[in-house]
Amino acid sequence: MSEWKECKLGDVIKFGNGKTRPSSEGNKPIYGGNGILGHTAETNYEGETIIIGRVGAYCGSVYYENKPIWVSDNALAAKPKESNNAKYLFYFLTNLQLNLFAEGSSHPLVTQTLLNSIDIEVSSDEKKQKAIASVLSSLDDKIDLLHRQNKTLEAMAETLFRQWFVENCKETWIELKLTDISNHKKININPQNYPLQNYLHYSIPAFDNNQRPIIELGSEILSNKYVVNSNTILISKLNPRFPRVWSLHGTINKNSICSTEFLVVEPKDINFFGFIYCLLKSKEVSDELIGAASGTSGSHQRVKPDDIFNISFLVPDKKAILNFNTTIIELIKKTKSNSKQIETLEKLRDTLLPKLMSGEVKVKH
Repeated sequence: MSEWKECKLGDVIKFGNGKTRPSSEGNKPIYGGNGILGHTAETNYEGETIIIGRVGAYCGSVYYENKPIWVSDNALAAKPKESNNAKYLFYFLTNLQLNLFAEGSSHPLVTQTLLNSIDIEVSSDEKKQKAIASVLSSLDDKIDLLHRQNKTLEAMAETLFRQWFVENCKETWIELKLTDISNHKKININPQNYPLQNYLHYSIPAFDNNQRPIIELGSEILSNKYVVNSNTILISKLNPRFPRVWSLHGTINKNSICSTEFLVVEPKDINFFGFIYCLLKSKEVSDELIGAASGTSGSHQRVKPDDIFNISFLVPDKKAILNFNTTIIELIKKTKSNSKQIETLEKLRDTLLPKLMSGEVKVKH
């Protein structure tokens, strides 16, 4: 008997609709097309559930949860039929790229009828499904652990900064401005002048995507950028309510550039790097920049470079800065190491996924 069978997607998965998001507050996650939207006290699905984005920009996105949840009306729920493994089917749907099957161009949509009709070839061996899911889950679990470690490290740095320089602040300390300890490295470049050259592009979307710069040809980059050097810090002028502060400690690619929505902050003394990074991420600075922002509300508000570089603060002495920097740099290095591991593991997972689903790579039960 063949380990693989040709069938319709609806033969192995039962689909269900989501419902309007409830108004109650609680600890049960509410899933929409772009993941968790909030939390509620109510549930409409329990146990292992696959969530599929139903409409719009996140149409066809796939998530997995193994606890009571609420699936909203811009998503569909999926449950395995018979003895099929739910986690295997989650990875199967991820590899299938359901957005490619969506109907409509300006407003893409996937429906239960469409999903049920998709022709597929799937493993029919329950043990093999479980083994494949186990391999991919082990990679995702490690990736998730490293992400959580990085959040903990960031929280530790913020807590230490608050303890050292906010809670223990004294009026007798020295008042400085950011411009006293750093420069704005405003070196403009037009990548289109070098259309065949590769650049490491630090953009706002790249920051929002787990702080991953994108490799792009000069011909793909349509506007002027700033040159980015090693041991600098990027801070976005856009939407200070959710500040984007990017640590580039250590050596980076010589062809690095960033959007002019960022400011390139270069410490005058490298021993101030950790202090400046934590200062720019602090709530005090964020609140000050929110007050100085201009423009329309929400994500279109901006702050001027002068507002950032004229930020003032009190410090006890340079020795305290040096001691603080030593601690923070170790946290930054650990975070950077974790991020490299995450990228490696994600590449491995993404390489294995289609090979495991097609049977090109086999696993032992």
